[in-house]
Amino acid sequence: MTENAILRVEQLSKTFVLHEQNKIIPSSSNVDLHVYAGKLTALIGPTGAGKSSVLKSIYRTYLPSSGRILYQTAGFTQLDLALATEYQILELRRAEIAFVTQFLHTLPRQKTLDVVAMPLYQQGVDRQEGRDRAADLLTQLNIPERLWEIAPATFSGGEKQRVNLARGLIASPRLLLLDEPTASLDAKTTDRVIELIQQKKEQGTAMLAIFHHADLVRRMADHVVELSPPVEITSEKAA
Repeated sequence: MTENAILRVEQLSKTFVLHEQNKIIPSSSNVDLHVYAGKLTALIGPTGAGKSSVLKSIYRTYLPSSGRILYQTAGFTQLDLALATEYQILELRRAEIAFVTQFLHTLPRQKTLDVVAMPLYQQGVDRQEGRDRAADLLTQLNIPERLWEIAPATFSGGEKQRVNLARGLIASPRLLLLDEPTASLDAKTTDRVIELIQQKKEQGTAMLAIFHHADLVRRMADHVVELSPPVEITSEKAA
């Protein structure tokens, strides 16, 4: 493949240590993948293969146990996210990398419009423009206007997922990580989300996504990476 990858993951592994039980719990193991501008790479595999751990390691919610995560920044420098400082990671989250998880985490009592517009605020966009752009996305995702000035804590699972998607898409990140982005959505809303994701691909956003439904992989993925469950590590090896 001649095009340059925005993200190259090389031999990435993540394990969790249970010190009290003297055990090592393997999650993802020796993962290799590439993600390209304007393309979507899909991560597939059985439960327990460590798909979410890969995304969290890239976003640095988790610190990888081994391997390299080579990211090409907007300034065309290469940075190993596994070794980057906390400041570098926070700057990339602010300006270049977004993560849509399966769960919506927000500040208490923060209004939905501001939850969605927050990535724009962090980039210096004024409040009115941010709210206008948030309102447009919420409309496209069928979130009723009566909910826009309410904190999303009491929303249904599907409504929270749509708010999460709007927040992840609004700032057009260079790299977008998606963990089951349509898991709580009905068929009509899923189709709308697919349209929005396709638009972002056309704008050049690179995407790494987890899907459990083969139909979504067929419809959306340009590249597919299948993970296998990691080999169990016995307590003797952990000692």
